[in-house]
Amino acid sequence: MRAFHLSLLSFFACFVSTFAAPPLLPIIRDNLNLTAAEIGYAGIASVTGAIVARIAMGAACDTVGPRLASASLILITAPAVFFTPTVSSPVSFVLVRFLTGCSLATFVSTQYWMSSMFSSPVVGTANGVAAGWGNLGGGATQLVMPFAVTLIRRSTGAAKFTAWRIAFYVPGLFQMMTAFAVLIFGQDLPDGNFRRLENSGDEIPQILFHGVRNYRGWILALTYGYCFGVELTMDNVIAEYFYDRFNLELQTAGMIAASFGLANLISRPVGGRLSDEVAKRFGMRGRLWTLWLVQTLGGVLCVILGRVNSLGGSIVVMILFSFFCQAACGLTFGVVPFVSRRSLGLISGMTGGGGNVGAVITQLAFFRGSKYSKETGITYMGIMIICCTLPLCLINFPQWGGMFSSGRSNPSSSSSSSATEEDYYMAEWSSQEKERGLHQASLKFAENSRRERGRRSACNTAPANDTPSSSSPAIFAV
Repeated sequence: MRAFHLSLLSFFACFVSTFAAPPLLPIIRDNLNLTAAEIGYAGIASVTGAIVARIAMGAACDTVGPRLASASLILITAPAVFFTPTVSSPVSFVLVRFLTGCSLATFVSTQYWMSSMFSSPVVGTANGVAAGWGNLGGGATQLVMPFAVTLIRRSTGAAKFTAWRIAFYVPGLFQMMTAFAVLIFGQDLPDGNFRRLENSGDEIPQILFHGVRNYRGWILALTYGYCFGVELTMDNVIAEYFYDRFNLELQTAGMIAASFGLANLISRPVGGRLSDEVAKRFGMRGRLWTLWLVQTLGGVLCVILGRVNSLGGSIVVMILFSFFCQAACGLTFGVVPFVSRRSLGLISGMTGGGGNVGAVITQLAFFRGSKYSKETGITYMGIMIICCTLPLCLINFPQWGGMFSSGRSNPSSSSSSSATEEDYYMAEWSSQEKERGLHQASLKFAENSRRERGRRSACNTAPANDTPSSSSPAIFAV
């Protein structure tokens, strides 16, 4: 499917651009005379820009569609990558990393795109694979950039302070090419592009209202801050950590660091797939319990990583940690599509932005300057992962329940205490909007999402009067 491949490719390119600098920091810091604090600020800047950008991207996807929103952001941020070779001071270095990092908001358009193209039984897998393979850029750049510098020096005889600057044209050109590919070959929805199918009822104030007031989105944002946020932090510090702590060569440290990001090839897709599989038997409660368990185990491994003193042991624990950390990202976005349908983009943006907020807080607290050694910072980061995963127990869907409560869904009952998927998703639409048929896409998703009750209700079907009209635009694949 073109949308699947284009979304992950564009996100991959933005990841490469954003994290092209960390594997070259041993050279860049000597060239620009960067202090440890300035390197920390640059790492923080690289993930700060995407906080607001991700929320804005969510609203943009809800109003103009993921294709235009994604391509526009990629083209807007690409010049920052091309300006990186011209930096000559710590301030300019921090600025270009901030502007380049805004491109990570393409994650939101990727998840929105997949949630629009795939139905509820496989949406976790689709989100996990697309985002996971996109996140591979964080590992690939650890290999590509040191190799590019070495190749440039050998082929042109350029000094290392010149070679690293030339190397940045590689991610810049790659990012530009993906933007044009999305514009030319992309398609927003199964039935066509968003502008042709958009409903006038999808106004930004209503999207914001229903998204911001849904507490589930805020809890998932916190949770995501300590899986994806931790991944961003590790992308910024892991190469330098191995280079300094174990006195490795630049390329060797880059190769080891690359294995953390490259684990996304299987880890995040496995998380998404696992979310869909446990939902078949245990419904939404299974998705939530599995997310809590996997992310907590990741936190424990993070604590252990900061305590291991041998190179071999650190590599093994880092790989295990990366798997659980990234699988938790996939599990998170196995839940996100069910929080809201009218404000799907905004909820995705809030959750994605939470990942960047977590990265900023973690780097400010533990990896800024010399207050803590990197191994101590990693240990404390693991403790934060464990603590910030606990609020998942507060999430409750009236029709499906939560980790410690069962839902009240019973479509065959006339009791006022029963709750249905239609009740939950239709509450986002006014009676006037329903009369105009603007709620039909949400109604179709409500029908598909009955599987979230688990196996006990797998055979339940929609009441006849809840079946969407066959003449309605079917903008969600079934």
